[in-house]
Amino acid sequence: MKQIFAMLFALSVILPSFAAVTATVSSTSIPYGETIQLRLQRDGSADTQPDLNPLKKDFDILGSGSGTNVEIINGHISSKAQMTVLLSPRRSGKIRIPALQWGSGQSAPIELDVGASSGPGDKQSGGAEHVFLTTNLEPKQPYVQAAVVLTVRLYADQPLYQATLDFPASADVIVKQLGHDKASNETKNGRNYQVIERKYLLFAQKSGKISLAGPVLDAEIADGSDPFGSMFKSLGAMMNQTRPLHFDARTIEMEVLPRPSSISPWLPAQKVTLEETWGQNKTGIHAGEPLSRHLHIAALGLTGEQLPDPDALISLPDGIKAYPDQAGIADSPEGNTVMGSRDQNIALIAEHAGHYVLPAVKLIWWDTASNIKREAMLPEEALDILPAPGGATPPPHEPQHQVKLKTPALPEKTASSWQWFSLALVLLWLVTLMVWWYSRRNAVPVKQADKEPEAIPAGSAFKAFDQACRANDPHAARKHLLTWAGATWREDPPLGLNELSRRMKDAKVADALRQLDRACYTGKAWLGEDLALFMSEKPVQKKASKSGFALPELYP
Repeated sequence: MKQIFAMLFALSVILPSFAAVTATVSSTSIPYGETIQLRLQRDGSADTQPDLNPLKKDFDILGSGSGTNVEIINGHISSKAQMTVLLSPRRSGKIRIPALQWGSGQSAPIELDVGASSGPGDKQSGGAEHVFLTTNLEPKQPYVQAAVVLTVRLYADQPLYQATLDFPASADVIVKQLGHDKASNETKNGRNYQVIERKYLLFAQKSGKISLAGPVLDAEIADGSDPFGSMFKSLGAMMNQTRPLHFDARTIEMEVLPRPSSISPWLPAQKVTLEETWGQNKTGIHAGEPLSRHLHIAALGLTGEQLPDPDALISLPDGIKAYPDQAGIADSPEGNTVMGSRDQNIALIAEHAGHYVLPAVKLIWWDTASNIKREAMLPEEALDILPAPGGATPPPHEPQHQVKLKTPALPEKTASSWQWFSLALVLLWLVTLMVWWYSRRNAVPVKQADKEPEAIPAGSAFKAFDQACRANDPHAARKHLLTWAGATWREDPPLGLNELSRRMKDAKVADALRQLDRACYTGKAWLGEDLALFMSEKPVQKKASKSGFALPELYP
């Protein structure tokens, strides 16, 4: 008898591990975009979890929950492990939920009928046409790095809760939202829809065929039924019962045209304008006086970041120096694309009087509408610079916007009066010095914690710049070089490479910096070995810090 009880006890322990796994779904027929709930159940406690990986081929797993149901009937205790999985089909048509393994048991497969989109336009729909997306791509055959506008429209004839529309990331395409969402109302097939329109700018980074996953909508819609005990509720729906909605817009197919080999720099646009204005009349300018020149570049189908620095387009004759301000960049929606612009003020200063000719300014670009090379140009400008007032010759490399005080010549008969005045100033200075010395003698010593912190060392930034040069990475080299310059000239950091080249006062460095700046906006190959060598050989001339601390050395 003891052996029989022992055998029965052993079977009661072993049998649950061989218990069958049952699978049920909330519905076997749903529209595309709807979600279903899959319930898995097995006898015994949940000492393991089911393998859900086979589901990922045709479904997105949006959530899951698990638990154990214990029942006591006539003194007999039984337990069942349960798991509920929220699934979103990735396509329409006949889809099978495969057999799932849970411990030693396996569920039976389940056939689903996922309805296809039947509404107008290129879209994927959800909720039996209650909610759907449309997409429109223009142009469908863009040039590489040219702007493509993707218009996405969300239609819904019922409220959506916690709705989000996201664009998956891609290594082949840069995606930027254009402008703000627009709301409207439309009637289609006898239904009134609220429509949300959003535009994206797409910039393909390589030529050829590109398949880009479309935007993904996640939302919740009201639902009066919940077959699995309200495991998934939306707080955003005012505690009403809801069901999730999840679907993707169709895959976006692009046939990207390559860049013509004969074009440099590469600016693919529908229209480009190059304009200039002058801050004052160009006549009557004396040597040493600044003449303000404003350059404006605008391109239809490009962002402002893609446009070249206007200062890099100009060349100047010997005897005239340029002092550019920081460029202003702007983007704005224009029809079904974007208008990017770049503005820059440049102060021109002639060192000597004479006749100067400013060369024509040319900008080559590619007309994506007509598929031809075009050129935007400003004609050459002639300047007649008058001698400096009083016959003085302005010093070379005069700082931008520096005001020169011109002292008129004094008659000889007033020289003695000025000598007495100078003596009075010296005595006043001596008295001030004695008062300062006395106040410092009785001043309370400053605590170490109150002292100004030491300047940030520039050595790490320069080393990073040197490494970027060795790797021939122009963007990283420009970034680390300006970081080093900001640490070196802490009180008056240069705003760009042009201002930095003027401070270095070296023709080789200036030429190498111009090549770096050109490589950053043209995308052409760049060799940074020369710039790294020139910068390491050139000593830096810098002002003393007002705080009394010395600026860091080039190599700390």
